[in-house]
Amino acid sequence: MASVRAKAATGATAVVAVALIAAGLLMLVALRGNLVEQVDLQAEVTARDVAGQLATGTAFDDLDLDRSRPVQVLDADEDRLLAASEGLQAISGTGSDQVTVREEPPARPPGFDDDDDDDDDEDGGNRLGPGEVDEDIDYADGHATVDGAAGPYRFAVVDVTTPDGTETTVYAGAPAEVEQAALDSVRTSMVVGIPVLLAVVAAITWLMTRRALRPVEGIRREMAAITHSTDLSRRVPEPSARDEVGRLAVTTNETLAALEASVERQRRFVADASHELRSPIASLRTQLEVGQAHPDLLDLGGAVQDTVRLQDLAADLLLLARLDAGEQPAAGRRVDLAELAREELAQRAALLAAAGVTARTELAEVTVEGSRGQLSRVLGNLIDNAVRHAVGTVRVSLRTEGGAAAVLEVADDGAGVPAGQRERIFERFVRLDDARSRDAGGAGLGLAIARDVAVRHHGTLTVSDAPEGGALFRLTLPVPPPSAPAAPPAAG
Repeated sequence: MASVRAKAATGATAVVAVALIAAGLLMLVALRGNLVEQVDLQAEVTARDVAGQLATGTAFDDLDLDRSRPVQVLDADEDRLLAASEGLQAISGTGSDQVTVREEPPARPPGFDDDDDDDDDEDGGNRLGPGEVDEDIDYADGHATVDGAAGPYRFAVVDVTTPDGTETTVYAGAPAEVEQAALDSVRTSMVVGIPVLLAVVAAITWLMTRRALRPVEGIRREMAAITHSTDLSRRVPEPSARDEVGRLAVTTNETLAALEASVERQRRFVADASHELRSPIASLRTQLEVGQAHPDLLDLGGAVQDTVRLQDLAADLLLLARLDAGEQPAAGRRVDLAELAREELAQRAALLAAAGVTARTELAEVTVEGSRGQLSRVLGNLIDNAVRHAVGTVRVSLRTEGGAAAVLEVADDGAGVPAGQRERIFERFVRLDDARSRDAGGAGLGLAIARDVAVRHHGTLTVSDAPEGGALFRLTLPVPPPSAPAAPPAAG
């Protein structure tokens, strides 16, 4: 497979080649047109000079003809040579290939009748009168030999009538060798110069691309080394220039840093999960072994409690794994937050009574879009956390702000959360009260799950001081516009 350098050099060379060839062809066409105009002008000057002599009555033998150029004076039918330049030895491309006057041209008949000219005008039209030179000039390509030198010529063709009424055609040539030599020189320069220039373009493009891509090769080598070593703490070299390659290196290092942090979180998560699972499993195993050896000492209530705790922990870990995998709530599903809050409080009536906590509610009717099961988990975790830390009161309120956001608040009258720890409590397996028993405090996953679910629903979850004196958890979720079509309630 071709490298980027080879592709860039080939592409640049191809583009330059097309441009040079097109420009060269246009230049050749323009140059040839200019040179032909100059040669035609030289031939026209000679032809008009001869025609002017004939129009003024100069005899054919007395014409002043340029010896260095081929000149023919033919009769109207172009079958008889009336005059020719002295050095002319051979000619082609004109009306006749004659170069020698074989006989004197006949004089105009004595009884010339003007009516014949009138008849000719009616038949042929545009007949020249005596002593007139045709303004229209034609041109022809041909060859001639003058004083032993043969070459290409451009001939100017002029019709002229002598004062005695003899109609003649003058052919006067100008050498086209200069034109041909100039065109040949340009073609030769193009044939030789274009390949050389293309080679220079290809070499420069190759070198510049190689220099530009050298940091990319360094990035590739370092990424390959990181892949083989699995050491995510390494970073790719960042070039000093902040161009596209430099930004690529910066972005690559940012990606590696994020990947390293993610892998580290995953390692901590696995380690913490293993530790949290080991405790209830060990307790359950111990109770079962004691019950097997001494059935009368079997604590069925404790075994059931450990089993339930193990089941809840497994459910939390499974939900976190699904959230980490990028699971998004189903779009278009409507959830009545007020109804959901009442259901969660009703399910915890026994827990509230056992803890001696009173629940106060201020619930407005608000509907949001999302997963009913995940939002139920958020509300349950927030209420359980408030009951665990409350002294005697838990408040659950729901309202809208600006008609665009639903605000659910869960507050307690406990000790609250220190300002420096308010973000840390949303980390997984973090519990501020290390002295509290695991059975009473849980595994430290509830608030982490609650925030992850809030983010997946395009919302936020924050903690601050509550008016009651404890912690105030505020869940903010977007409210769908009223014009959105209704969808069936979400089941999970």
